[in-house]
Amino acid sequence: MKKSQDIKKAGLIREEYLKVESNVYLHVTDAGEGRPVVLVPGWPLSDEMYEYQYNDLINNKFRVIGITLRGYGKSSKPYGLYDYDVHARDIKKILDHLDIKKAVLGGFSMGGSIAIRYISLYKGAHVSKLALFGAAAPIWTQRNDFPYNLEKSAVDALIALNYKDRPKLLSDFTKIFSATPTSLNSGIGNWLNGICLSASSYATAKCLIALRDTDLRKDMAKIKIPTLILHGKQDKICSFDLAELMKAGISGSQLIPFENSGHSLFLEETEKFNAALIKFAGK
Repeated sequence: MKKSQDIKKAGLIREEYLKVESNVYLHVTDAGEGRPVVLVPGWPLSDEMYEYQYNDLINNKFRVIGITLRGYGKSSKPYGLYDYDVHARDIKKILDHLDIKKAVLGGFSMGGSIAIRYISLYKGAHVSKLALFGAAAPIWTQRNDFPYNLEKSAVDALIALNYKDRPKLLSDFTKIFSATPTSLNSGIGNWLNGICLSASSYATAKCLIALRDTDLRKDMAKIKIPTLILHGKQDKICSFDLAELMKAGISGSQLIPFENSGHSLFLEETEKFNAALIKFAGK
């Protein structure tokens, strides 16, 4: 018994499921030693999407903390609210519990939007740098004063398809996830699709509503920490226009374009992606 306690004390055994509210637990990948890099997945993925980032970060002396949002992957899948504020609050509770300091907070797609909301709500608590990967910000859908990216009606159609044929919804998304239909091999594509299928239908729809309706322009103006923006030039889900708007809206931010990538830049140009993140995190 004492040996088991000594191992846990030494940090070799870490909690895989952390409670954020009554009967709601989030799956957390927590590995490595060094400066914390906290990674938030996009819709409708889990922290497993960062499989090909984890080892490089650990081997470069970082502690990686991947947080699967409620409703996805191995995390609890309750009914209730699924807006950005709920997800940001969950992340805050995880970082509070782990007593994280001066982390690099990174988010992909919707995870990037949630990371922006987190910084805005909690004034950068636990975090000293922000990294955004193909982020769905400042707004994912068009409106009168924002003629960029998807029309709201297109997202309404996705929500309807979720309730009618969720596998088709995910299959359709897979076709436009990368720069070309063959940018990712079938094995990687099937792996991603399996992760997406593990999400709850309810969370999948509710987060599409949050993506459709949330405006982060005021949130971006509150970001005062170093920010790195990585974005595919051929992104069909979060167009490169959004990256340029984030660059303009976040003071002092740095934008690195990925010329040969669509939305899945972390898989299409993995070596470049990992190198840029490691360099930024290590400064």
